[in-house]
Amino acid sequence: MNQDRKPIRSGMGRSTPDRIFVQGRDLVRDVIGTLNLGDMAYLEMTGRLPDAHQSRVFNAILVTLVEHGMTPMAIATRLVYLGAPESLQAAVAAGLCGMGTTFAGTAEGAARMLQSAWDEHDGQDADTVAHGIVADFRQQGRSIPGLGHNLHKPRDPRTARLFEVARQEGYAGRYVDLMTAIGRQAEATHGRSLPVNATGAIGALCCELGISWKAARGIAVIGRAVGLVGHLVEEQGNPIAREIWRRTEEETSCQDETSARIGQ
Repeated sequence: MNQDRKPIRSGMGRSTPDRIFVQGRDLVRDVIGTLNLGDMAYLEMTGRLPDAHQSRVFNAILVTLVEHGMTPMAIATRLVYLGAPESLQAAVAAGLCGMGTTFAGTAEGAARMLQSAWDEHDGQDADTVAHGIVADFRQQGRSIPGLGHNLHKPRDPRTARLFEVARQEGYAGRYVDLMTAIGRQAEATHGRSLPVNATGAIGALCCELGISWKAARGIAVIGRAVGLVGHLVEEQGNPIAREIWRRTEEETSCQDETSARIGQ
């Protein structure tokens, strides 16, 4: 054996013929029937069980992005299932691939922005740091992650509730303060409604819980995967994907015909 090789080690889980261990805990004795899904996810991501306060905040984060109606991700999931009903997991994966900087994925960017800001400017007040962040993003011509929503204006109701839960559980600290200050400063600078949206709130609360920004999008993935499975269950009983496909094809074809007549 090559002595220079790095040993392969993992503390996630292991199995014997009669036992399964997860993060050092016996799955049958300590986990099944004891932990809810959110607490299990917290254990997997942090290596420790949440206390009651952390559990409530983390579970609030998880359920926030489960469902938001007929989003592009949900439509993609339903259409892939229409084409491959034997592969439910592929349909869910197709929807999750649409989680990015436009839809549901900006918790990662918000958390990264907040963690980097306090790493660099620890000791300053939130308003001063927020002013610098907004100015930097404006100079670069970039959108600030976690701000703005096409529908929820002037405020995102999910954000207010998440921050309320965080305050009740003692997890509304400097990251929540900074995200809120960034929202205020951005609205003042740009002169329009730019509410802290759900992903901005989730990014801030991930920071409050000590979760790395690199994992923040993963939390959104966990929640949205549940919602996409729900869409597929509805699709099985009340299919609409074929109608979406048929009408899209029909209406785009009509547009082509109209354009051809205009060009004659």
